Amino acid sequence: MKKIFALFIAFITFSCTNAQKSSFSKEALSETLLATDNGQVPFKNIIKKHKGKTLVIEIWASWCGDCVKAMPKIKELQANNPDVDYVFISMDKTADKWKAGIEKHELKGEHYMANDQMKGVFGKAIDLDWIPRYIILDKTGKIVLYRAIETDFDKINETLKGLK
Repeated sequence: MKKIFALFIAFITFSCTNAQKSSFSKEALSETLLATDNGQVPFKNIIKKHKGKTLVIEIWASWCGDCVKAMPKIKELQANNPDVDYVFISMDKTADKWKAGIEKHELKGEHYMANDQMKGVFGKAIDLDWIPRYIILDKTGKIVLYRAIETDFDKINETLKGLK
């Protein structure tokens, strides 16, 4: 009986961590991110800035092979959805590598970097377990797609099409 109960708890815990969320936690919203001008910006201010627009957030890193492999797909997404705002949040370890990655891959959009990488406060607050990770917010700021990765571009495109 104890084993069944333990399996049930494990299942519920796993199911809840992978659940679709419609808003960010207080921890995520209050966390600050490094801007390209070296200032610190609360995540909630970044979200507020884009209210009234559909927003795609990509969490990535310059060292991430899957992130680099997905770059043509994100550029295609941007070309097909010019009315959508794009925010890139890097999990790089240094600002130099992050900024070099932006330039190298010619990423168009707003750029920020987590201060403590994937396993830090911000990463944990958004349930980050893989990059690249894509999150889509509707014009009201509600999360409509919380967990998408580089193999989910059909789902990403479908979500954006449903928001037009």
